[in-house]
Amino acid sequence: MPHSTEPQRTGPAWISLRSLLDLLDRGAPAEDIRVLAAGVRAANLPAGEHAAIEDAVNVALRIRRTLGQHRRREAELAALFDTAGDLAALRDLDAVLRAIVHRAKLLLATDVTYLSLNDEQAGDTYMRVTDGSVSAAFQRVRLGLGEGLGGLVAERARPYTTNDYQDDQQFVHTTAIDSAVLDEGLRAILGVPLRLGAEVIGVLYAADRTPRAFTPDEVALLSSLADHAAIAIDSARMLEETRNALDELNTASRTIEAHHQAMRRAEEAHDRLTDLVLRGGDLAEVAAAIGAVLRGGTVIHDAEGSELARAGADPRHTDTDAVAASRADGRAVPHDGVWVCAVLAGPELLGSISLTGRADLEGADRRLFERAAVVTALLLMLRRSVAETEDRVRGELLGDLLTPGVSAPTLTARARRLGVDLGRPHTVLVLQGDQASRQQLLAATARTAAAHSGLAGLHQDHVVLMCPGDGPGAFAKALARQLSQSLATPITVGAAGPAAGPQALSAAHDEAARCLAALCALGHRGQGAALSDLGFVGVLLGDRTDLIGYVDHILGPVLAYDARRGTELLHTLRVYFAAGMSQARASEALHLHVNTVVQRLDRIGRLLGRDWQAPARALEIQLALRVHEVSPTGEG
Repeated sequence: MPHSTEPQRTGPAWISLRSLLDLLDRGAPAEDIRVLAAGVRAANLPAGEHAAIEDAVNVALRIRRTLGQHRRREAELAALFDTAGDLAALRDLDAVLRAIVHRAKLLLATDVTYLSLNDEQAGDTYMRVTDGSVSAAFQRVRLGLGEGLGGLVAERARPYTTNDYQDDQQFVHTTAIDSAVLDEGLRAILGVPLRLGAEVIGVLYAADRTPRAFTPDEVALLSSLADHAAIAIDSARMLEETRNALDELNTASRTIEAHHQAMRRAEEAHDRLTDLVLRGGDLAEVAAAIGAVLRGGTVIHDAEGSELARAGADPRHTDTDAVAASRADGRAVPHDGVWVCAVLAGPELLGSISLTGRADLEGADRRLFERAAVVTALLLMLRRSVAETEDRVRGELLGDLLTPGVSAPTLTARARRLGVDLGRPHTVLVLQGDQASRQQLLAATARTAAAHSGLAGLHQDHVVLMCPGDGPGAFAKALARQLSQSLATPITVGAAGPAAGPQALSAAHDEAARCLAALCALGHRGQGAALSDLGFVGVLLGDRTDLIGYVDHILGPVLAYDARRGTELLHTLRVYFAAGMSQARASEALHLHVNTVVQRLDRIGRLLGRDWQAPARALEIQLALRVHEVSPTGEG
């Protein structure tokens, strides 16, 4: 029978091949593979097995080289991605450049990397960043344009590498540069240009203290890093130019504003106030006129202390003690450098006026300030009368809009007379405040409606707001935050839209009400959102969604079992999740023995499947529980 040269799986050759694979798996150095090959050569093996193992060793060495190249390429790409990330979040140019130079040193495995930039004013180049340098003279060296290896790179606008700097005569040597390079002990140097278009603004270097030949891949990598550095420098330069332009613009704006204020202060005092009374100016005009006449800042508050108008002053809270003193005395009173005058209609307090920046207010100016309070009282009374009438008319229109069966053409005509275009997209919001009274919430909402040319009123025991706009979620969040702050109690806002036309607005109201109910059920009181902001729950609660079908799909077996047996498995399931899936805490909440809870959970597992507590299933079940809770057929 002919002798077979194929290595046996139990023989020395097989063991050698297995050892070779183990070395590759561990990422062993090439020298370990060569040592293994030498051991095989010394073994007394048939010639065919020797040849096979030699081939395997050569293949293993090629595989190791290929893997090493892949790992190196991955590291290079990661460095470039990290550098791109640094540029996207550019905050500190020096930090970005230091990171680029450091990454170049790590990836090229050199002793030193450094970056030089051109100094246009001095007419030379200087070291901006170094990594690995130990020579102070090298770090401070300045190169004349066209000098040294960097001068050659800048002149040709392409990379240049030398194996031994001192012996290379392809570039201009100078005593200062050569001594600095010698002091650092550098031999092999690679330089690549930093380019902005056709302009070279600097050079990025990688250097070793022993002779070395840089590969084309290393040249390409350093060039990529140099391109990133050039982008960082250009971005920082443009950012600085933009900041300077904004500073100049702000300075000009402040100068113009100061001139404008000086012009206003020059106007005649009595003419301004007389004209204001004759033409029935509004509160903003009153505040502006008082400030101009009395050369100070003016803030007008209502009786509750909310700001109504402001001119030339920072926002400030009303001082109740000063208002009470002014009300009792019938005169303007000073308080902490600010003059305060109560705005009265007989004995009724309508608000107050504060004058800042005039601690010396006396005589005629004080009487003028008090006369301005009378003008303000007349305007506040007129405004209250008009607002009450308009709010009533607008509230009636909103109620009819949201009530089915009212003629759409009639509603459109009524809305047009109030300046409301029902053909425009509108956002509908339903509001609820647990602690605020309905009238307080309605009054605050009416102010928002007036500011946004919308409608506000009561409908189905909730405060409803309808405003032009197509961003219901963002509007609801902002409104909830604003009203919660102004009323000092959590205000929850459900929103829907955009919708246009009576029928669509009515449907949007229904959706906003569902959103409000969902927010309250999910524990998001004091927040605002549209259904689209509530994730999966919002999708389920939206229009054209089969809620009953969804709940039945997830919880159907449990619901059917409870209905058939009169048990409380669904309640047990809800309490179990609320207790953080803890059987002990659930038993305490249910006032049951823990064994009873375990038995119920086992029954639930048989109904819903053994994986019902897996994260994905648990999420689905909890969502279905929430939907069941807020749906018309739910328990809560």
